[in-house]
Amino acid sequence: MEQSRARNKSLESQFKINSIREDRSKNSQNLSQDIKIPYKNENLQPIATKSNLNTELGLGGQARVGTSVMNGKSRSRQVNLPPKAPLNHQQANYSPPNTVQQKVVSTKKIRVTSPSAKKRPSTRKKSDGLFTQALRLIIFGIGTCAIAGTLLSVLNPATRLEREAKQSVQSPSKTAKTIVPLPASLTLNQEIMPLKAAIQQLGAKNKGLTPGAFFVDLDTNNYLDWNGSLPFAAASTIKVPVLVAFFQDVDAGKIRLDEKLTLKKELIGGGSGAMQYRPVGTKFTALTVATQMIIISDNTATNMLIARMGGIAALNQRFQSWGLVSTKINNLLPDLTGTNTTSPKDMGQLMSLVDRGELMSLRSRDRALEIMRRTKTRTLLPQGLGEGAIIAHKTGDIGSMVGDVGLVDMPNGKRYIAVAMVKRPHNDSRAQELIRQISRTTYQQFTKPAVTQVVPSPTPFITTIPPGEVGGGRQAPR
Repeated sequence: MEQSRARNKSLESQFKINSIREDRSKNSQNLSQDIKIPYKNENLQPIATKSNLNTELGLGGQARVGTSVMNGKSRSRQVNLPPKAPLNHQQANYSPPNTVQQKVVSTKKIRVTSPSAKKRPSTRKKSDGLFTQALRLIIFGIGTCAIAGTLLSVLNPATRLEREAKQSVQSPSKTAKTIVPLPASLTLNQEIMPLKAAIQQLGAKNKGLTPGAFFVDLDTNNYLDWNGSLPFAAASTIKVPVLVAFFQDVDAGKIRLDEKLTLKKELIGGGSGAMQYRPVGTKFTALTVATQMIIISDNTATNMLIARMGGIAALNQRFQSWGLVSTKINNLLPDLTGTNTTSPKDMGQLMSLVDRGELMSLRSRDRALEIMRRTKTRTLLPQGLGEGAIIAHKTGDIGSMVGDVGLVDMPNGKRYIAVAMVKRPHNDSRAQELIRQISRTTYQQFTKPAVTQVVPSPTPFITTIPPGEVGGGRQAPR
């Protein structure tokens, strides 16, 4: 046992001497190598493994670190190492320590590196650290500047005002609604009661008919209102507000009179009009379409204009802005069931706005009235007018309703609004005759010269003078 311990002690001392020596040779292949020396618990002798057989440490001297296994027993053998010059910081005659190692060691790991190999990574780490820190400072500075610039731009009053101005420009519709005033409604003076009584007598003679009439003398603003606010099926009278909207867009530059509109299959409407018989894809000028819509009541032309001006919803919104409370498009034409609605008072209000030039330029107003004067159907209001009278009008006729809307110029220079509508049993011809009678009665009323009301002067005060008195005094006695 004593010999085994001495031999083991000598082996460990030599191993430590060789482990502190370093190879500066350029031909050395391994600068760092781990050596694991396991020991048996009983004899404390190294056991050979595949990883540490014939290990070259590259150190000078001799060491018993190599082992071989024969028949399950381990024995040590000497390893001849090349001589190595001592380092400057180490003594050549290094004496091994006297400390005694532990008897049982499972694994011992020693890392051998050269001084130059230790210094290089430290220099690289320092240089890398400085570069990283500089890069971080640059990124931090850029981020700080960006945040500061953003805060300054948000808090700058000039930038905020400019942003608000851009938002107001991008939403012109809201501004337009607040700036553009609504057209003034028709101002009425006093109702013409004799005329109203005469019209009501005509209605009483036609049981089962529901008439509505609204007439206004534009010189005096005296009027007749009989069921004027009652909703009626619009039929083709709905084409009057469509015509007004068309000339509004012409004045605004949204539509040109010579613009070509294309006939589409989904816009073809039956009933009145000739455009329905033209091939799909046929082109018409916008003025031609608007004219045919009025003079021959072309339903297809009406649908083409409705589509060109943005559709039903857009037009209904515009009608509401004019103050027309009962006028609404619900379906394209022909509307044989009467879902599109209006009222005599709505049509009277619209004709008043046209007459005053509230909704369009005077040139467009004159053009619109000229088109309405060319209406082919003249069996209703025109039949009640006298010789020399001129009417710009538009009729409407479906099974449940018949009506006529117009502006009449009399030979004496008077102008008045004329609207008459009648709800009826299906295709009852009495409705047309009732409208003709209402038109005749109204024209005769407006033909009469204006009656000037004569206010009698007060009775003069008469004084009786008694005989014998002159000048209101008594004669003096003689």
